[in-house]
Amino acid sequence: MNGTHRHHLLQLVLSCRKITAQVTQPGSSTIVAMASSSEQEFLVKSRANLYRFPHSNNFWDSKTASRVGEKLGLRLRDLGVDVVSIDADEEISRPIHHRKRVLPLFDSVRRTGIRVDGTDQLNDIGVTVIPRN
Repeated sequence: MNGTHRHHLLQLVLSCRKITAQVTQPGSSTIVAMASSSEQEFLVKSRANLYRFPHSNNFWDSKTASRVGEKLGLRLRDLGVDVVSIDADEEISRPIHHRKRVLPLFDSVRRTGIRVDGTDQLNDIGVTVIPRN
């Protein structure tokens, strides 16, 4: 995508320990809403994953991503934002194990009533995303 977006831009920041979704204002890098797996709601599960056996390098999964998406969608709705865009090229370039775990985030944002533009290309790569209404 080019540098100018008509809609708010939804960006994901991923690490093995957390997933953060942030939405920036069109034409700037000002964050208008964000949700993360490092929020209070997720701390108990995150700490449990830290000490579990066998050890894992991943502390979040598709369920966590889905809940982060739901929280973000509700915050966007409260702000009056009804459409966000993703950078499909960036999402397609992610390793497949990350792609599979973040798609429920987009679906959850959509279920809160926010249109997510750019997910059509993700369907072309063999990954299922819930279609828009």
